[in-house]
Amino acid sequence: MGQHILSGNPPVPIILRKSARAKRISLRISQLDGRVTLTLPKRVSEAEGIAFAREKEAWLRGHLDQRGVDLDIAIGTSLPIEGTQRTLQTGPGRRVVLDGDILYVPGAPEQAGKRVQAFLKQMARDKLAATSDHYADLLGKPYARISIRDTRSRWGSCSSSGTLMYSWRLILCPPEVLNYVAGHEVAHLAEMNHSSAFWDTVTRIHGPYAAPRAWLRKNGSGLHAYRF
Repeated sequence: MGQHILSGNPPVPIILRKSARAKRISLRISQLDGRVTLTLPKRVSEAEGIAFAREKEAWLRGHLDQRGVDLDIAIGTSLPIEGTQRTLQTGPGRRVVLDGDILYVPGAPEQAGKRVQAFLKQMARDKLAATSDHYADLLGKPYARISIRDTRSRWGSCSSSGTLMYSWRLILCPPEVLNYVAGHEVAHLAEMNHSSAFWDTVTRIHGPYAAPRAWLRKNGSGLHAYRF
């Protein structure tokens, strides 16, 4: 449909879209890139939608402030890896190397973000595969395969066919948070719901989960602010 700029300091661009399936006006903020989308049912006018957005302006700006400012990853910047801040420095050779609090990135500086992202995706896959194997063994149920993505709305999922999907950004979390998400999704191999039986299964194969679950709810959205 187009775009509207919500005036103020700072101005907020809002993407307008019509949906034949929408039953009500909805206002959403992407945790991946901070984009704001206003979805309107077919018979609702653009003016009504904008009026709705203005009514929700305090809520909208509050969530945008909470999300923080996006950070473009480049040589000299830092980001958390397994919950510890690491600084990017130019490195020799052809491989990205993690050494203590330094992440050495070879090659042209303008390619640093892409190289770091590829390194983190592989690191996440390795850690999540090993952790999922561990919990699946404890559960006594195998999974079909693992898929690594950059999802906006969820950190993991388990399909009815046994495919485990994880966000690679989990490698930015402390290890106990990654472990909890893996335990959560593996538990769905036995219980495809969120019943008390499911949470009992999470506790049995993972242990107490309140602390990592709370960490993810409080800090998870900020992990989408890192841009590669």
